[in-house]
Amino acid sequence: MAQENLSLVLHTPGDLRLENRPVPEPGPNDVVLQMHSVGICGSDVHYWQHGRIGDFVVTKPMVLGHEASGRVVKVGSEVKHLKIGDRVAVEPGVPREMDEFFKNGRYNLSPTIFFCATPPDDGNLCRYYRHSANFCYKLPDNVTFEEGALIEPLSVGIHACRRAGVTLGSTVLICGAGPIGLVSLLVAKAMGASKVIVTDLSAERLAKAKELGADFHLKVTKADEAPQVAKSVEDMLGAQPNCSIECTGAESCLQTAIYSTRSGGVVVVVGHGAPMVNVPLTNAAIREVDIRGVFRYCNTWPMAISMLASGKVNVKPLVTHRFPLEQAGQAFETTRQGLGIKVMLKCDQNDQNP
Repeated sequence: MAQENLSLVLHTPGDLRLENRPVPEPGPNDVVLQMHSVGICGSDVHYWQHGRIGDFVVTKPMVLGHEASGRVVKVGSEVKHLKIGDRVAVEPGVPREMDEFFKNGRYNLSPTIFFCATPPDDGNLCRYYRHSANFCYKLPDNVTFEEGALIEPLSVGIHACRRAGVTLGSTVLICGAGPIGLVSLLVAKAMGASKVIVTDLSAERLAKAKELGADFHLKVTKADEAPQVAKSVEDMLGAQPNCSIECTGAESCLQTAIYSTRSGGVVVVVGHGAPMVNVPLTNAAIREVDIRGVFRYCNTWPMAISMLASGKVNVKPLVTHRFPLEQAGQAFETTRQGLGIKVMLKCDQNDQNP
């Protein structure tokens, strides 16, 4: 094994460096992975540009990256379900204690959870990375490393659709055709949604949504009023949707989601924008429209792996750009400019394949 561990480290806003760090050793319940594919998320770019997201502030150098897959190269003494050579997908959120949230199955809400590339926890944009073996999931032979890395954003879509109650015959509005909107579309269709409509400012992204299975798409502008967009959604679907999944964080889109959703339906808020927003809360209240939050995900990796292995969900078209780890700066700039859909960094010098 190489003695150097090339890692992408954020020091301060705008100061992103490739550095060699020590190759980690596993604890008893850990594995060390030779990283293969790591996707760049909007949150990675936000930390790079601003040094913080809400209350999470970069105060010391931090390795970025949390959409990841790799190969097991070292195994802790207590690990029984993984062996050297296994290909795995990494769930980046690992509970540190068995608190009430862990016990009731909502460990994503634990205030002390470890999460890759969320201050102060290091991520996995590096050659070698140590992680809890219980949060590494073996990939079937027909699921690629890149698909394994994409399980992380796919999990946001799974969690959002579960929170929305998407089921056979559901009609769904998705606001935003970025990576999270598109995986929410894929999951909604796989869970049996009969009609899905996607809105976005970008015609190019709406074309990708159509390619991935959207039944309707609606191009909006920043000048559009929310009630007007809601009326267009209803006209296209023939009725108001059962649920809406808001993936932009824009105030106007959250307003649109509430106005669009039928009485008794559900609005799920996935996109995080300003800490205070103006929404038609009374409209939601008198129509018993539930507004539900989403914070990452929990208990989603097994379902995601089944979806990919069975062919029910195809995430491969989401990857539009690939860069070796040595070109991480160029990869991050590509993502910052909003080019393509998903930019993938390839961490294994000897294997740059998907």
